[in-house]
Amino acid sequence: MCGIVGLFLKKEELRPRLGDLLSDMLVTMTDRGPDSAGIAIYGDDAEGLKMTVQSDTPEETFATLETDLGGALGKPVSLKVIDTHAVINLPAGTEAEAKSFMKKRGIRVMGSGHAMEIFKEVGLPKDVAERFGIRAMSGSHGIGHTRMATESAVTTMGAHPFSTDDDQCLVHNGSLSNHNRMRQILTRKGFPPATENDTEVAACYISASLAEGANLGEALEGTLTDLDGFFTFVVGTKNGFGVVRDPIACKPAVMAETDDYVAFGSEYRALATLPGIDEARVWEPEPATVYFWER
Repeated sequence: MCGIVGLFLKKEELRPRLGDLLSDMLVTMTDRGPDSAGIAIYGDDAEGLKMTVQSDTPEETFATLETDLGGALGKPVSLKVIDTHAVINLPAGTEAEAKSFMKKRGIRVMGSGHAMEIFKEVGLPKDVAERFGIRAMSGSHGIGHTRMATESAVTTMGAHPFSTDDDQCLVHNGSLSNHNRMRQILTRKGFPPATENDTEVAACYISASLAEGANLGEALEGTLTDLDGFFTFVVGTKNGFGVVRDPIACKPAVMAETDDYVAFGSEYRALATLPGIDEARVWEPEPATVYFWER
């Protein structure tokens, strides 16, 4: 079943409230999927690159990570530990080497980019938000997901959002029927999914489309012809936020827009506490129709 939320802020003065607003939206969707939860926050740009990583044994894993990684790269890095995750600031041009280092150490990479940070774990949205201090986070936009696992195990790596490219991530409600075939196609294109979750296939598809020169709207349109099944996708990029539903649109979805923001929720109650919602334009996204906003 799952629950999805997304919030794209138009006004700079609302940025300090992003984490708090998103947390309220996601917690409201708890009964749509209590297995695991996650949020992607698009905050201030890093001077180089931000990489979010995760470990089941953070005290041991992160104790010397800053020194060890800096030594391996031959350049200084900085690290901020947040529960089971750490956000690492890397010098520009070191992402591939850093990912190789993480793989050798058995450290999971949640995502990377100039603005994006991803936090996800097994557990209720309320608990996940509290563990990572999401309410105190600021930014321009973000997306979130609470999961009811159907096609793969309840694990940290099976939780949403899925990030398969810099500053790009995706959350999904539904199920894809041709994801195994698409895995083969995407692997040949250089975007191999790393988990059994069909949602990651959709994230890889968006990344491959963007790499081939499509904009976010065009990438989302491509899902309507190339991905079979029933789905609602909400995608975040450094500059934007997009939504698309399959042609049947059997999964619930609602959107709202004011002069201050654009918001998405699997149900209206996820939007009910947003400021100015009483005066918002509220609508149900049309089937097979792409909606996206970019700065």
